[in-house]
Amino acid sequence: MKIGGHDWPLEPFGKHIWRGRMESGQLLAWVRAVREEGGQLVALWGSDDRHLDGGFGIHAACLTSAGLVWMSSDLPADAPRYPDLAHIFPQAGRMQRAVYDLLGIQAIDAVDTRKWLRHDAWAENEFPLRRDFSGHSPAPLAHDTYPFIRVEGEGVHEIAVGPIHAGTIEPGHFRFSVIGERVLRLEQRGGYAHKGTEKRFEGMDLATGARLAGRVSGDSHSAYVWAYCMAVEAATASTVPQRGIWMRALFLEIERIANHLGDLGGLGNDVALSFGLMQFWRLKEDWLRLAARLFGHRYLFDCMVPGGVAVDIDDPGKAELIGLSHRIETEIRQLKAIYDEHATLQDRFAHTGVCQPELAAQLGLTGLAGRASAQAWDARVQFPQEPYEQLNVSMATQRGGDVLARAEVRFSELHESLRLVRDILLRMPAGALHAPLAAVSASCEGLGWVEGWRGEVIVAVRIGRDGRLDRVHPHDPSWRNWPLVEVGMPGNIVADFPLINKSFNLSYSGPDL
Repeated sequence: MKIGGHDWPLEPFGKHIWRGRMESGQLLAWVRAVREEGGQLVALWGSDDRHLDGGFGIHAACLTSAGLVWMSSDLPADAPRYPDLAHIFPQAGRMQRAVYDLLGIQAIDAVDTRKWLRHDAWAENEFPLRRDFSGHSPAPLAHDTYPFIRVEGEGVHEIAVGPIHAGTIEPGHFRFSVIGERVLRLEQRGGYAHKGTEKRFEGMDLATGARLAGRVSGDSHSAYVWAYCMAVEAATASTVPQRGIWMRALFLEIERIANHLGDLGGLGNDVALSFGLMQFWRLKEDWLRLAARLFGHRYLFDCMVPGGVAVDIDDPGKAELIGLSHRIETEIRQLKAIYDEHATLQDRFAHTGVCQPELAAQLGLTGLAGRASAQAWDARVQFPQEPYEQLNVSMATQRGGDVLARAEVRFSELHESLRLVRDILLRMPAGALHAPLAAVSASCEGLGWVEGWRGEVIVAVRIGRDGRLDRVHPHDPSWRNWPLVEVGMPGNIVADFPLINKSFNLSYSGPDL
């Protein structure tokens, strides 16, 4: 297949998904070719393959004109190294640091080699995703010293925020360099939500793995489970009944609506418009309560399973969901008019936390935040999986790249998702919800790719010949978007940080695997 003017050995690996392998020395040429044709690096992860009579592996998922390409290279067991990719795709930097912390696989000549997930949780010479890591034997822990980048000069001060916050939110550390109230630089450090999730997948049966995948980042449960199930079904060459596929799309759009309702309320609250918070969260609560009544869980946990779905919807339930969608849509229009006419809100939203389109493209900003910075990309539109190829999704974009643009995209996506929910319910095919997975007789692998409410969620799966999970890597879009929060902060005042941060509303847990 020709990408970036070069031919590459790629094989079909699913709908709009391709698989390739190459020597590690060719990785730079590959990512340059992707960059030359306007593609992006979506995910980077590693694997310990020594138990398979190999060494280690480095894996990259790249968005290309042909779709998503999963490219892998084998690395030697005694010195697993690969060329630095961050000078071509800057979003690779933190991923490379996490790969080293977890597996000891080194990016050669990387500019930033600071630890990312390590903190002081395990010894310097231990790597928890290696197969010989037990975690049970006590070892002297390394002292946690993290060299934040210092900004110096007359009148410059540092403000540390987190990792423990005043509210019930996830932990993350933010270091501000300021003059007065004006921010010169923001540097974020994550890793505080690390739970050993990838290690926990090892040896799980496929059904239990779906439950864990859905808990990687709870507000994206449906996106993660669908991506996991897609990967497992591709690996096992299993077919999902059409009704099961349409139900999955219904769950994904219900999830998108709930999150956008909550975020629009939160954005109002961050500029002291508590009325907005109360009204949007009232609508979100109505939406979640109906989800619980129809499907057994407010956030649709465990409604999707490998091979299909575990719950159905009957005609009265369809009517109730359609009715609520119409009511919420009417009220959203009224609330949008209030937001548009509220002078203080508009003043705080406009020109705040700007990510210019050119920089967004360079740094790989994705999802709704990317679409607010003129990155016209939505996997449901360009490379739709079933049933989105039949749903004619309308993509919302803005060019401003500020808090206002991100709020506008949310309003547009709310209306579109409410329409999609009604369309899905009216066109839902009859038939079975679930089909058993095909039996596994040899080691196999698959990849799932779903446009979640934040952006692209990817789950890569390798299943052992015993039918249990051998390696699972779930990848959150927040990996790519967190650096853009840092980019959008300089020039703003410290008090705007909660507003800017909320306008992205990124996951801490998703990247902290």
